[in-house]
Amino acid sequence: MRLLTALIVISSITSATAVYGQSKLLENVKANPEEAKALCKKFEAYNAQGVKTSSEEVIEEISRNKNLTPLNAEILSIYVIAMYCPQIK
Repeated sequence: MRLLTALIVISSITSATAVYGQSKLLENVKANPEEAKALCKKFEAYNAQGVKTSSEEVIEEISRNKNLTPLNAEILSIYVIAMYCPQIK
C-alpha cells in the first residue's frame, strides 16, 4: 500500500511539473510576440516549399533551436500558429 501511495504522489508531482513547464513555455511566447512572428516567417517559408509545419522535420528543428522536447516543440508550434499566423498549414 505504501508503494502505491508513493507512486501516486510521484505521478502527481511529475504531471504538475510537466503542465507548469508547458504553461511557462506558452507564457514566454505571449511575453515576446516578436519570437512568435519570427516563427511564423519560418513556417511560411516551409509552406512555400510544400512542407507542413506539423512535419517531423519542422518539429525537430524547433526542438533543436529552442532546446525543447519534441512534444513541447509541437505544442509551441500549434500555439503560435493558432494565435499569430492562422493562415499557416
